[in-house]
Amino acid sequence: MNTQVRADGTVGKALEILDIAVGYGRAVRFSELLELSPYPKATLHRLLQTLTNQGMLNYDEDRHVYSPGLRLVRLTQLAWNQTSLAPLARPFLDALAADVKETIHLAQMEHSRVIFIDKRKSSGQFETLAQPGRLAPLHCTGVGKVMLAFMHPARRDQALSRLTFEKFTPATHTSPATLLPEIEEIRAEGIGFDRQEHEQGIMSMAAPILGAGGKVIGALSIVTSAYRMNMEDLEALRPALQRTATQIGTEAALWPFPIAS
Repeated sequence: MNTQVRADGTVGKALEILDIAVGYGRAVRFSELLELSPYPKATLHRLLQTLTNQGMLNYDEDRHVYSPGLRLVRLTQLAWNQTSLAPLARPFLDALAADVKETIHLAQMEHSRVIFIDKRKSSGQFETLAQPGRLAPLHCTGVGKVMLAFMHPARRDQALSRLTFEKFTPATHTSPATLLPEIEEIRAEGIGFDRQEHEQGIMSMAAPILGAGGKVIGALSIVTSAYRMNMEDLEALRPALQRTATQIGTEAALWPFPIAS
């Protein structure tokens, strides 16, 4: 059981349990939620009851499992259309994927973490951990590092202070001492790379998406397998990547959705 409890009141506690339940990516049993819950059994049961009563979760009495409720699905769809870059960027992602014939990731930031909001797969030859809605660290993903490089310095310092520098592969940055020089290089070059830092055998090249006033509102990456391409091959796709990131940023600047305001 996770004993790190935050004093956010009942609403905060319920949202925390909702986050855990939906994070499984499948229907989940009470016993599984209890393992990750920072709350005792009775409190967890009460929070789950509230979430099901409000339509945020659905409880299947035959299978004894919880899954996302229709109200949550509806709210998610509304929020996605209003605050996510995904609907706006969709045609540009399609064009880039057809052009470079590699996997494309679109990402934004959520509470000092990467959240992948769209993806295009060019083939079934390899798969990545990134899926729409999935969270990832900033320090070891191409999209994360370019967003760090182009965000306001005060916001960057805040984001860096929250990083745990978890090590995923031998190439992962494990401290600011190695990450910060690369961040400066990315800002100078306008491009960043994931050199098998998050997933062994997977590398990417990323560019920031800059909206109104040059504010970074997301990032775009071309992702490939180290068995398919080398870094020089990936670098050759740079013009297509940066052109597409610019197109999305220009379009976003004309649409003042909340995250870009």
